[in-house]
Amino acid sequence: MGRLVAYSVFIPEEHYKRLKKAAKDRKAAGMVRDGIAMVLDNKNAFDTGYEKGIKDAAKVVYECPEAQLVAVKGKDIGVYLKEQIELLLEKP
Repeated sequence: MGRLVAYSVFIPEEHYKRLKKAAKDRKAAGMVRDGIAMVLDNKNAFDTGYEKGIKDAAKVVYECPEAQLVAVKGKDIGVYLKEQIELLLEKP
């Protein structure tokens, strides 16, 4: 994800209350960004969830300190594993 830009939008009060509750768990901003991306990309909930899961898994592997201890051909193993996981996002 690139640079984040603030954007103001009016929402129903019920949605605001639910977002405020989610904000206590630090989930509101990500939830709103994910929802906007899903609508703009014309994707359904399954595809969006699948892509988010793949990206999250790739990030976890890439950031794992143990995966950064071993290097192959000048790149740590976390980089290779991240690349392999991200191949799951490519369309056949």
